[in-house]
Amino acid sequence: MNSMLRKSIYSALAILIHFSLTSQQPCLTHFNCFTVIAGRNATSDGSVLFAHNEDDYGTRIVNWYRVERKIYSAGENLIINDSGAIISQADETNAYLWLDMPEMEFSDSYMNEYGVVIASDQCDSREDDPEITEGGIGYWLRRIIAERARSAKEGVKIGGELITRFGYTYSGRSYFIADPNEAWIMNVVQGKHWVAQRVPDDRVAVVPNYYTISQVNLSDTANFLGSSDLIGYATAKGWYDPGKDGEFSFREAYSAPDKLIHKSNISRRWKGINALSMYEYKREDEFPFAFLPRQKVSLKDLMNLLRDHYEGTPLDLTNGYKSGNPHFTENDPICSPTTQYGFVAQLRNYLPADLGVVLWIAPYRPCIHPFIPWYCGVEEIPQAYQKYPVAEALDHHFKPPEGLYTVDETLAYWYFHSHADGIDKEFGELSGKSRRDSEAFENKYIRKQAVFEKDVLFNDKNDPDAIRREVTGFTLQASTEALKLFK
Repeated sequence: MNSMLRKSIYSALAILIHFSLTSQQPCLTHFNCFTVIAGRNATSDGSVLFAHNEDDYGTRIVNWYRVERKIYSAGENLIINDSGAIISQADETNAYLWLDMPEMEFSDSYMNEYGVVIASDQCDSREDDPEITEGGIGYWLRRIIAERARSAKEGVKIGGELITRFGYTYSGRSYFIADPNEAWIMNVVQGKHWVAQRVPDDRVAVVPNYYTISQVNLSDTANFLGSSDLIGYATAKGWYDPGKDGEFSFREAYSAPDKLIHKSNISRRWKGINALSMYEYKREDEFPFAFLPRQKVSLKDLMNLLRDHYEGTPLDLTNGYKSGNPHFTENDPICSPTTQYGFVAQLRNYLPADLGVVLWIAPYRPCIHPFIPWYCGVEEIPQAYQKYPVAEALDHHFKPPEGLYTVDETLAYWYFHSHADGIDKEFGELSGKSRRDSEAFENKYIRKQAVFEKDVLFNDKNDPDAIRREVTGFTLQASTEALKLFK
């Protein structure tokens, strides 16, 4: 073996060993994000419900920030990539809650002051020759939507205009943009092609890591938006043959074929649909874009679904946790070892946004950690939930200082991370109490929520400042209590 080859092999091994040691979990290469959207006529409280598990490889941290409105002078620009591409700044940006994962380009989530919530699932496309202008757009797509959109549909339009102008830099992605009235699923392809479909008010949509939009009707602008040349482009690329393939399907034409048959995608979507649908599907069935639920979907239904490891199905290989840890089996579960945080957004249009929009966030592993209520109007984030001051957060997102991943249990994320590592060593023996404690916490705060909101409406309905003070106090109490729960 020559010295250059030996050096290359040693370098590769060193990288693999470093990744294995620092990740504190198996070297997993799959992407396991998972999302459920329920329209407001499909839910028990009349809210739009938006549930999401964010999965990413390796050791990460998550910061929670409150970013205030910012006013810009005429002529100011925003740089959106390393190539220096610019767009005109908004006159004034929205305030928003930001779940920040430093160094990651596509993992942050947002809830802005109008109740617009944004997250995404990775979905590979088959695009092999994308059109990119001025370096394209990636990270800034969702952030610009959060800063500017006052509704989900406006967010889709803003995103579509940016993709059409610059081109999207990653292989493909499903963005989810919801508000208290409606929710949209936006399938984005590397380059300048995209399509979005509205989730019907009476239905539920479940999305793993592949595109789920199939038939498209761009003339129905109440329910579809997208690139005007979707069919022509797919035909020219050889992805769609009108004479042979029948009716055009976006997902069949634009998806990376291996993603459509990947067992993790099929199994997780199958479990999510069957947990809620009035009709029971087999894994080999063709799943609908959205379906009627067998009963009105509740906040707790979606919290429990984000915790799922296929319990009660043939895909559970642990025999009730007696034969191992459900996170580390060949059947990738919905709550997985790569889950970095989960949330259920409760978006209600019959209350002021500061009070009616709540992001219930599981700070690390949903199956053993509680969903904590964070109100849209919260004005203060406890220091334990953020590594850096908010003024430094964006700079540190792209270029974090040394020591980012040094374990520091004064930071909430590391606190929950270390707790999960301990549980994983003896999951069957140790997880039950954490799960019971977490669910008791949630049930308590769901009960408190109803009384609290009634009192706030009675006393402060016409005083937005008072509402924000009240929801800040409630949120601080809940987030502090969650930390103490496992201490």
